[in-house]
Amino acid sequence: MAHAFGPWICQGPGVSVPGKKLTLGLLAVFLFAVVPSIIVPTLMCRGGEPKLEVLGVVPAFNLLDERGHVFTEEALRGHPTIVDFVFTRCDSICPVISARMQRLQEKLLDRRADSIKLMSVTVDPAYDTPDKLAAYAERFGALPEKWRFVTGPVDKILALVEGPFMNSMRHEGVTPSGAPSISHNGYFLLIDADLQIRGVYDSSDVTKLDELGYHARFLARTGAGRSYKFGE
Repeated sequence: MAHAFGPWICQGPGVSVPGKKLTLGLLAVFLFAVVPSIIVPTLMCRGGEPKLEVLGVVPAFNLLDERGHVFTEEALRGHPTIVDFVFTRCDSICPVISARMQRLQEKLLDRRADSIKLMSVTVDPAYDTPDKLAAYAERFGALPEKWRFVTGPVDKILALVEGPFMNSMRHEGVTPSGAPSISHNGYFLLIDADLQIRGVYDSSDVTKLDELGYHARFLARTGAGRSYKFGE
C-alpha cells in the first residue's frame, strides 16, 4: 500500500513534498468521513444501556432436569438465563434451535459470561423423560454447569409454557416420519436474576441472537455479586 501514497522523501525546508500532501489529504478524508461512519453508529448502539422491559415473571415451579434431580425456579435465581423450547422426537425446527443454543453456549464460556445459564424446556413431557433428555443434551454437547434440560408432569409443563413463557405445546397429529407434530415457537426468552422475563428473541434471526448475547451479558454485568448456582 505504501506506493499508493507516493514515496516518503526527506527534503530540506521550502521544498514541495507532494507525497506527504497526498497522504495528509487522504488521512483527513478518512478521519472526517470514514471513521465517523463506523465509530458513531457503534457508540450509538453499544454506548448506552439497553432498555429491557419486564414482560412477565417466572412463577414457582417444581420439575426435573435431565439428571432426574428436582429443578425449581430457584435454580434460575441470581443469574441471567436463556430459555428455549424443544422436544427430543422433533425432526424439524428443534435440532436447529438446539444447534443455535449450542453456539450460544460456546460464545458464553468466558469468565465474564460465567453467570449466564441456558435452559431447554421440553414441550413433549409425557415422552421426554430425564434419560431421554440426557441423551439429547449429550447430542448437543450441553455442559451441565451451563445448560439444563427440564421436564415434568404434563399439566405443570403446560401451565408454565403456555402461561408466563408465552409459548404453545399443542399437539397437531404426526409428521410424515411418524414423529409427533407439536406446535411451538422457535424463540428464546431472557430471564434476569430476579426471575423477570426481559426479552423475546427470534432464533432464526442472527441479528436477534447477537442482541440476545449482548443483553444477557449486560444483565450478567449489572447483576455482579449474585449467586451463580444452577441447581444442585
